[in-house]
Amino acid sequence: MSRRTEQHPELTDPRVGAPFFSTWRVGTPERQQRVVEEIGRTWQRRPWPTADLLGYHVYAGHDGSTLMHYSRWSGEQGYRAFDETHRQERNDEIDTAVPGIERLGLARYRRYRSVERTAGDERVPGLIVTVRIDFTAGERREEWVDLVSKALGDDPEGHAGLLSAHFHLSTDGGHVLNFAEWESDQAYDEALAAPVTDAWERVRAYPGVGEVRGSRYRHALGLVPG
Repeated sequence: MSRRTEQHPELTDPRVGAPFFSTWRVGTPERQQRVVEEIGRTWQRRPWPTADLLGYHVYAGHDGSTLMHYSRWSGEQGYRAFDETHRQERNDEIDTAVPGIERLGLARYRRYRSVERTAGDERVPGLIVTVRIDFTAGERREEWVDLVSKALGDDPEGHAGLLSAHFHLSTDGGHVLNFAEWESDQAYDEALAAPVTDAWERVRAYPGVGEVRGSRYRHALGLVPG
């Protein structure tokens, strides 16, 4: 069966071979909550679709209009089977309960590297920030991520509120998605306001970087087999 969980997902889980992210636009904070509740009901009324799906998490955007979905697959083949047999019926039931959902697309990734929390750090993330970085030259993505990781490692005080950061490379070669867990909105705002170091200047000036888009979320729903 499908079971709800309050626990945040472990993004470094080695079993996850195909992390997928997608976004729905639902319009208002009230509709955000209704859609989250309906997703939970729809999934819990059905058996867990496949052992290839390790977990499914939904995040409510601070913009009051969007929901981000993070599904953790062991591989793409499992998702393709789900898409062919289970996905549409679930979406149809959700759409019947809350009409007018706009699905903005699903993106496939592989996780490249993570900046993990220190041992013994048991803080619960109060804020999730995703940053999408487009690249005009996809082969430069890994080196850019390495620069960011080094800048974070060289500036622990300026990012004391950062619990973890997980860098995902889109399988189409076009962008990087950083999924970052922060202690709070305040901690993130303080990091943004901190003086820019030489390392961060190199990150910002790195050739091939295009548009950068950031979004803030809170964990709204977790579903796991059980």
